[in-house]
Amino acid sequence: MHDPRLDTLADLLIKHSTRLEQGEKILIETFDIPEDMVIALIRAARKVGGVPLVSCKQNRIQRELIQAGQEEAMQTIGECETYRMERVQAYIGLRGSRNVAELSDVSAAAMELYERHWVQPVHFQVRVPKTKWVVLRWPSASMAQQAKMSTDAFEDFYFNVCTLNYSKMAEAQKPLAALLEQTDKVHITGPGTDLRFSIKNIPAIPCSGEHNIPDGECFTAPVRDSVAGTIRFNTPTLYRGTPFEDISLRFENGRIVEATASDTDALNDILDADDLHSEISPIKLWHRDYTCLHEKETNLPILFFGTNADTFKDTFNDKTREMFTVNLSKNDKDIGKTCVGDPHFRTINYVMGTGFV
Repeated sequence: MHDPRLDTLADLLIKHSTRLEQGEKILIETFDIPEDMVIALIRAARKVGGVPLVSCKQNRIQRELIQAGQEEAMQTIGECETYRMERVQAYIGLRGSRNVAELSDVSAAAMELYERHWVQPVHFQVRVPKTKWVVLRWPSASMAQQAKMSTDAFEDFYFNVCTLNYSKMAEAQKPLAALLEQTDKVHITGPGTDLRFSIKNIPAIPCSGEHNIPDGECFTAPVRDSVAGTIRFNTPTLYRGTPFEDISLRFENGRIVEATASDTDALNDILDADDLHSEISPIKLWHRDYTCLHEKETNLPILFFGTNADTFKDTFNDKTREMFTVNLSKNDKDIGKTCVGDPHFRTINYVMGTGFV
């Protein structure tokens, strides 16, 4: 039996996120997702007069291509996919995963070749700056297990947050954006956390489903060299199939001077790969009336390391890595406080991330 939620989501991605118009070509790229969702996207694109192109990939096959570390293969694939990306006006990336640790045994050297010859030219040199794009995850038993939910309950949760009224959300974000643009000092405190920085004269960008689903963030960035203090996280994260727990970062003059975790060496290898020790970029606040898929919490500030956002290209280096973790309040003692300008702004939790757009 056909699930009508697929049509609702496809309609939102075509009409709201990519704003596809008559005659425009759109690349629909998927990883391990149901055929019915791909078909729903094709039909939604055609309904508005768009021209859909489809690429259906599988993570096990992707791993096999990457793990050999063949530079010529990565270059050739990158060139072919760049050629295709340059010929579309819009892009939808739907990323499922049957095994979140699929890339855990791929070497750092092989991943570097993949990112340099395939990811960078296709996505960060063409897709991000030159197309109307949106990316999202697809619910799976693997994701439900990470969330400690049943598969059905997690799927219901997923569709509820992915098919919100994002036009209404855009209006609700305006006061938060205005507050951030009027703010100088930010202070985040919590267990193991005391972090300060300035966001003076840095733009605030509200996001309501244009590039990511689910959405609800409003982001800005610290003034270079203003970040000082420590931030610690109480929730595990996964990057390239490697698990990390108890991440703690210490900053001086905008640089990460100490980074520890359950696998400290691996964490520092990631930060060293693109000299991510050198800076912290967007801080993101989730609007209080909406829910973030990854955290299932609201009012969350998020710290990212490195950015590809054109808004901040003159402030930060162009990085491509993100590793995502989050602090969740398990009891009253876990609740942190973020002061944005007004020291009584709001008591909230915080999230950190450093990864791919």
